Amino acid sequence: MNHQAAIEEVWDNRELLKDTSYQEAINSTIDKIDLGELRCAEPTPDGWQVNEWVKKAVVLYFPLREMEVIEVGPFEFHDKMKLKTGYREKGVRVVPHAIARYGSFVARGVVMMPSYVNIGAYVDRDTMVDTWATVGSCAQIGKGVHLSGGVGVGGVLEPLQAAPVIIEDGAFIGSRCIVVEGVKIGKEAVLGANVVLTKSTHIIDVTKDEPETIKGEVPARSVVIPGSYTKKFPAGEYQVPCALIIGRRKESTDLKTSLNEALRTHSVAV
Repeated sequence: MNHQAAIEEVWDNRELLKDTSYQEAINSTIDKIDLGELRCAEPTPDGWQVNEWVKKAVVLYFPLREMEVIEVGPFEFHDKMKLKTGYREKGVRVVPHAIARYGSFVARGVVMMPSYVNIGAYVDRDTMVDTWATVGSCAQIGKGVHLSGGVGVGGVLEPLQAAPVIIEDGAFIGSRCIVVEGVKIGKEAVLGANVVLTKSTHIIDVTKDEPETIKGEVPARSVVIPGSYTKKFPAGEYQVPCALIIGRRKESTDLKTSLNEALRTHSVAV
């Protein structure tokens, strides 16, 4: 049975969830997500493509699972989802109490400090998921990314056509940043501590003679800090949070040197 066709069928007719062949199509799709063979979104020559049918499989996986007690030493959990296992063979460092759900992909060389990676997420090679960072369902994290302490990367399962949060290769996300609603962080970009980005957040480039505002995407190699702008309301004028692009990492220097230089030059807290 073609897995994509089967999942599209059962999505439109949930009675088919009782059929073992459709159950197998869903389970097999989750297995492939767990191995990194399928992704909820993936890069293409024309930009990022959302694979809606893969996200549908993740949603359909939940009703197939039964609640069960999971005991780990003195700790007890009660959930539908299995946890990932076999980290030694996968070449992943997992510090207690880091947790990744089965159906997420964590590549070789990733370091997971006490943190959380949800089903459908993709975390590529040599990325650091630092203490109390969370990677939401279907989020796509690139190679060599650093998610600092307390970073919140939002998840998205529905609406199915919505793009997940995408953090591209080499990006540095500072402490307590929040990135949600399908915002894309370009390659090697730097977010200073406490930057909050939603689809509607004004991202203002202040490096030019005139400010330039964009939404939903941080350009590659941008250095970003929290800011605010004045907005008029019926009750008066108030400061509204935004993000400020205050510089760029240099292409001509080593990434680590470029990052350190960018942080020092602009006094960015991380």
